[in-house]
Amino acid sequence: MKILWFTWKDRAHPLSGGAEVVNEEIAKRLVRDGHEVIFLVGGFKGCLPEEKIDGYRVVRLGNRWSVYWKAYRYYRKNLRSWANLAIDEVNTLPFFCKFYVKEKNILFIHQLCREIWFYEMPFPLNVLGYVIEPIYLWLLSDIKVITVSESTKKDLARYGFKPDNVAIISEGIEIEPVPNLESAQKYENPTILALGSVRAMKRTSHIVKAFEVAKASTPNLELVIAGDANGRYGAKILTHIKNSRYASSVKYLGKVSKEKKIELMQKSHIIAAAAVKEGWGLTVTEAASQGTAAVIYNADGLCDSVKNGKTGIMCETNTPKNLAENIIKLLKNKEEYERLQKNGWEWSKEINFENSYRQFMEKING
Repeated sequence: MKILWFTWKDRAHPLSGGAEVVNEEIAKRLVRDGHEVIFLVGGFKGCLPEEKIDGYRVVRLGNRWSVYWKAYRYYRKNLRSWANLAIDEVNTLPFFCKFYVKEKNILFIHQLCREIWFYEMPFPLNVLGYVIEPIYLWLLSDIKVITVSESTKKDLARYGFKPDNVAIISEGIEIEPVPNLESAQKYENPTILALGSVRAMKRTSHIVKAFEVAKASTPNLELVIAGDANGRYGAKILTHIKNSRYASSVKYLGKVSKEKKIELMQKSHIIAAAAVKEGWGLTVTEAASQGTAAVIYNADGLCDSVKNGKTGIMCETNTPKNLAENIIKLLKNKEEYERLQKNGWEWSKEINFENSYRQFMEKING
């Protein structure tokens, strides 16, 4: 097959995340099996306009907002009738391939963004985004969709997508699970890990506040934050940490390498996740593979990446206080911790890109 993949950012983009890892791990396997893949994505400062990576092509056009128009023009000029399949990835906004790509096309949606607009965009753009999302979803609701979680499938059903038209594929993780849990040596002091970009929709402030609550009753507790903290929200969090009475027990590492990320996941005792919404809590699954249990908010995506009470703990209420209570409770119960740790580690072995790719091929050929 020849596959043309429209998405606003690729893995090299400074704002890339779990979705881009999934996309390009699937693309790498498509090329391995003899297929051709071209990504049309937005550019960024200092990027190459075109690049070949692991056998697939990445064509970078315009920027975050102009890529939608420029991808349309590039397709019309250079790639019309080239593909057997076009993938319109909805990551905040769709490319509306339905209206100009005559080849077979499908939607790929990791998560919907409706609530996120109010966390990530200023007024009036947040209101505009909130209002238009149901409209464009309705316009696209007759197209087949691939997604990565039951949460997103339920979300799509609310906007008119027929359940039979929405297929779920497994997520995958790019790191190998530890061979045994004994090899995951923990820090001397109990440590909470907050992993990922420091953004409003990730609610990093909730994790910091939960740490402060838990620290009051667990004096040797420590917090490690690893992720890019650029922007106003990131600056606000760093100021809060600096002024915290527990500042000496908080380490902010910025964006870390893959090797450092693995080290942190192995050595920390708990990964905390408090996002408003995710496609899937990928860092939660990655941490489980390295022997670290999770305490999470009950939010779309996160609730898919944890089997509550079996592989981790999901909060009863999405508040720093309840997050802190569950962290304290888990740290105090060694037997329960080891049970969740083992179950999460075992489950993580099933969540790999070979399964993801196999399911993807079944869906696009079905």
